[in-house]
Amino acid sequence: MNSNNGQSRSTSPLEHVARQYAPDQEFPLGGYLGAMGVYAGSVTALALTARLTRRQVVAPSPWDVVVTALATHQLSRLVARNPVTSPLRAPFTRFQGTQGPAELKEEVRGEGAKRTIGELLTCPFCTGMWVVTALSGGYVFAPRATRLAASGLAALAGSDFLHYVRAKLN
Repeated sequence: MNSNNGQSRSTSPLEHVARQYAPDQEFPLGGYLGAMGVYAGSVTALALTARLTRRQVVAPSPWDVVVTALATHQLSRLVARNPVTSPLRAPFTRFQGTQGPAELKEEVRGEGAKRTIGELLTCPFCTGMWVVTALSGGYVFAPRATRLAASGLAALAGSDFLHYVRAKLN
């Protein structure tokens, strides 16, 4: 050990911080840092591409915000919980059973980047950030197609809500 607060020479500063942050559990702080880097790089690439191609960026209307919110909710739930999308999550998760109508319960497995990807793919809140960024980029580069896709997902969210209401009434 060196004199740097008992930190071993083989321990990286990030591992040291992760142990201090969550001493009683394996916490993928490095994986999260990597995911943040990929996200920031993606947003930067979208912004630079929009600028270089002189895309017009128009402020969304309140209606666009509502439709995008519903679409983001719906697509993030489809990615994170739907049985049909389980092959996307399977390399990073372990099936635990069902969790509500048309939703699965899965446990994240692995460590490092594998664990981080599993957590991103099983968390609708985490997935939602990536979905809304993709939709926002779509509004810049392909607004008509993105509006159509977002409207379809928003309608599906409304349909799912009605299914839940009907199930409660029966």
